[in-house]
Amino acid sequence: MIQIIIMNINQLILIVKNKIQGNILVENINIEDKTFLHKNHETHNKEKFHIKLTIQSQQLKKMNKIESTKKIYAILDYELKKYIHSIQILII
Repeated sequence: MIQIIIMNINQLILIVKNKIQGNILVENINIEDKTFLHKNHETHNKEKFHIKLTIQSQQLKKMNKIESTKKIYAILDYELKKYIHSIQILII
């Protein structure tokens, strides 16, 4: 039996927030759905989302941009493969 799970944006935001807060010391995190900006693109997949992360974290600020991005990508590996088409990351 094949099980297909359809993700909605609110579920995805909660999962992303919980995974990041569970693996990084975060003072504040904001996750925005930017999918609406891409809905008319020819390659748009309605099962994948475009999100923007704004993370306030002294832990990430101490890392260089590449290291912090790799850390976030590692934490969100499954979600990036299954549910996220693109991700913007802003560390403040």
